[in-house]
Amino acid sequence: MSKLTGKTAYVTGAGRGIGRAIALKLAREGAAVVVNDLDKEPVGETIDAIEAAGGRATAAIGSVTDDGFADRFIQTGIDTFGGVDIIVNNAGYTWDSMIQDMGDDQFDAMLDVHLKAPFRILRAASDFIRSTAKAEAEAGTEVFRKVVNISSIAATGGNVGQANYASAKAGVIGLTRAMAKEWGRYKVNVNCVALGLIETRLTEAVDEKKTITVDGNDIAVGIPKGMAAMVQMIIPLGRAGTPEEAADGVYLLCAPESNYISGQTLIVGGGLTF
Repeated sequence: MSKLTGKTAYVTGAGRGIGRAIALKLAREGAAVVVNDLDKEPVGETIDAIEAAGGRATAAIGSVTDDGFADRFIQTGIDTFGGVDIIVNNAGYTWDSMIQDMGDDQFDAMLDVHLKAPFRILRAASDFIRSTAKAEAEAGTEVFRKVVNISSIAATGGNVGQANYASAKAGVIGLTRAMAKEWGRYKVNVNCVALGLIETRLTEAVDEKKTITVDGNDIAVGIPKGMAAMVQMIIPLGRAGTPEEAADGVYLLCAPESNYISGQTLIVGGGLTF
């Protein structure tokens, strides 16, 4: 039996990249997965991959920043699979500018997606978690649940052009530590993974400028090839990580072996910490 058999996992931003790798990893370990992303097609592709491997998954399409999303996301998993066991707050993107060029909307957008959305999701899950944990305690059973919030080494070390992103991701670490203390009584391990350079469409080495559209804004993605090469040179392990390696770090904090680990930030960065 896989270590997460019988668990229900919720993964935001799971249609592509790191989120998709996390969803697939948790499914391979036995969890039923609630798959979220902005668009129907990538969500469907992730679900198809999970089901093709014999796993179970369901969709919760939409932006994590939308009013009402958090409640709908959590209720989808409860209605479909009956539980709330693992929550991975992964959805997000970067929107970089030097501070003199950064508008309030650009700063707020990073806070909304990286910090406020996880807060809302955890709040939406709180009633189920508290009531279920109390019933388990009265029955004399100890059942651990897991929250893994995704941060960045930009939060722990800062990064040029990312006052908004670094601030939001630092807030994620604060949220993690607060919730580890608040939910410890309910046997919830709340931890954080701070990612370094991971190969995704947001960080790929590019010759020409590329953009994606998020909430009507054109967001530059990719890293100029010269800069990408320089960053990889200072990574002690000599290369960027893969989405699967990022997912492995998340899984460490979802597995039963992490039952006495809470309030911690695990840097998955190949030795690069800034």
